[in-house]
Amino acid sequence: MKFLKNLFQKPSYPNFWNDYISCFESEKSSGNYFVFDCETTGLKPTKDYLLSIGGVQVNSCRILIKDSLEIYVQQAYFNPDSAHIHGIVKEHDFPTLEEAEAVKLFLKKVKNHTLVGHHVSFDIAMINQALKRMQLPKLKNKILDTNTLYLEKNHIPSEQRYSLDELCEIFKLPKKDRHTAAGDAFLTAQVLLQLLSQ
Repeated sequence: MKFLKNLFQKPSYPNFWNDYISCFESEKSSGNYFVFDCETTGLKPTKDYLLSIGGVQVNSCRILIKDSLEIYVQQAYFNPDSAHIHGIVKEHDFPTLEEAEAVKLFLKKVKNHTLVGHHVSFDIAMINQALKRMQLPKLKNKILDTNTLYLEKNHIPSEQRYSLDELCEIFKLPKKDRHTAAGDAFLTAQVLLQLLSQ
């Protein structure tokens, strides 16, 4: 009988997850975008871990710097092969958070905003994998990819892939702080504004 009760009982989730889910209870979306990027130990979401999360909110065609996010995550696993790309070494002097705390802050920022990224499916998969380790469901947000949006706006076949560097060159955007999560998120937000204005 206890087995049947547990089977049909609604899962009990922590308050921060319930707060996040409550943002979706009204059918109306916030209309805002949260542009984000993750730096990771590698390119396999089921094997690799988050190193940093950067993000910025875009509202009414403006980048809201005051609503930016930059978090470094305590390294559960170190991959020296990826360190030369993102520059996050094992010994550093900036503050870090445990992965679960980093994800909590991320959820608090993103609310029910549309999540935007460049080739964003990877970043979504990395956050979802972290949520899985926390025994929580996947992200509920709508998702927008700047590569896909560029292809649609310019009537380019959907299999074409442009790098963030290429789109920055197309839109003549300075590529400052590339391969940092916060830097890439800010660049992607600028690309998004260019695309929304087309």
